Amino acid sequence: MMDSHVITPGPYRATKLWNEVTRLFRSGMPLRKHRQNFRLHVSCFTATAAVDWLHQLLRSNSNFGPDVTRQQTLQLLKKFLKNHVVEDVKGRWGTEDLEDGNTLYRFPSTSPLKPIPCPTPKPKPTSTPGSIKRSLSIRDKEGFFRFRAVKKQNKETQENIDPTIQAQAEDASHPIGEQQAHQRELTKEDEQEVWRHITLTHLQKILGLVSLEEVLDQRHVNPQNIIHNMTMVNKHGVVSLDDKTNDLPHWVLSAMKSLANWPKYDSGQPSYPGFERDVFKNVSDYFYSLPQPLLTYQLYELFINVLGLIQPQCERVAIEALQLCTLLLPPASRRKLQLLMRMMSRISQNVDMPRLHHAIGTRILVVHTFSGCVLGSAEECDLDELLATRLVSFLMDHQHSILSVPEYLLAAVTDHIEYLRTIQHPAGSLHVIEGGEQGSPPVPLYAFCHQISSAEFEKQRVESSQKAMAELLEILLTDQSISDKDRRKKLKQFQKQYPDIYHHRVPSAGENKPKIKQPLLSIRKTKAFRIRN
Repeated sequence: MMDSHVITPGPYRATKLWNEVTRLFRSGMPLRKHRQNFRLHVSCFTATAAVDWLHQLLRSNSNFGPDVTRQQTLQLLKKFLKNHVVEDVKGRWGTEDLEDGNTLYRFPSTSPLKPIPCPTPKPKPTSTPGSIKRSLSIRDKEGFFRFRAVKKQNKETQENIDPTIQAQAEDASHPIGEQQAHQRELTKEDEQEVWRHITLTHLQKILGLVSLEEVLDQRHVNPQNIIHNMTMVNKHGVVSLDDKTNDLPHWVLSAMKSLANWPKYDSGQPSYPGFERDVFKNVSDYFYSLPQPLLTYQLYELFINVLGLIQPQCERVAIEALQLCTLLLPPASRRKLQLLMRMMSRISQNVDMPRLHHAIGTRILVVHTFSGCVLGSAEECDLDELLATRLVSFLMDHQHSILSVPEYLLAAVTDHIEYLRTIQHPAGSLHVIEGGEQGSPPVPLYAFCHQISSAEFEKQRVESSQKAMAELLEILLTDQSISDKDRRKKLKQFQKQYPDIYHHRVPSAGENKPKIKQPLLSIRKTKAFRIRN
């Protein structure tokens, strides 16, 4: 078999997967001479040989996995014939009339690879010089979400000072009195925006994407869905619905319980041969009657990209990504998905369950039966069935972890909302400003309401810097935790860096040496007294 590589998450992943399979098939499929109807055909292959070879390729390919069936492989070959990846030996193509037999096929001379659109680069957002913004400082999931102030300054005005003094100056610029908690009322919309932003930020980090824009239309992200899926769950971890009309019908729930607990659910249920097959078919018919798959058309591209993480070495990452993706679902869809995955897992592990198909194992049958009602695109996708099988198999095996509430996310959101209620906002309330790219969703950058001129900003910058330096000098002079040796060293360094500020606070005595005032002399006596004791 030819070597393949994992198609990583990113835009147009389904197209890239199609091209990858096409490339491997064209370059690796063995070609032979075949005689048919008294004619010799060179560089061709039979449909049966193609199914055998491609089936083995898909099963060993990490992008698809061992759950691919021979029937799915045959369906893919029909797609190949329709898209002119292959043609019969007479040059005919464009239909899906390909059977598993001795009909001869060959590769056309033209390339069948699908073009991958090149997204038009968008202009970078411009920022106003001298503006003060607050941006989210994101740490790992074990940490918290905090704001950090970012002040934009021209490089020409930055001074080369000692890092220790600069760090102390930044701390001194926020006096304890100004850092006292100040309660702020958050609106419901503010809290929803926090839920949305933190969830998407974690998801973007897990997928390793620069932006989610190409794999997720954020207009379809409803923060109310996230909040409901995170907080409105019963003791079994299943989403509870306010509107019961969106829930599964009673007869469907009863049928699913019967299959999940077979044969112990109801002693009064019919016992005729094949009863369990009829129940299984009724459940599958209901899910296929829904207007769209459980993972929704809007989130199709996002879930397709998560497939790139389903590798043995990335299993934990894939579980975390699917945890967040399924939180974006409408609560009714998430509840149906939870109950369906639990039933499928129970059936596939139940050794007492009679065979539901005479030729297919129970696990394979369950996965392939429900894959189409779980994942699908609004438009026809040539790899839909293969991709859905891969994802549903992983969902079923890890449904307990994937469809549970991620506690780290709940803690991060709760902590961040509490922090927003206590931050200082001296120039008016904080608000979310629009992103710089046209058509992009709001970016949670927090700015002061009133913009000031560059001259006023420069004046305030100088005044605030001098005030911070003066407060730092006061700390150096009066802080009892600083040793005399360190104090003299830091004062000498401060005097060299900021002579005007230093001489204004400590007038020179003619020797241009730091003059220690009375408070420091008393401190020295106190320390000496302690040593003697």
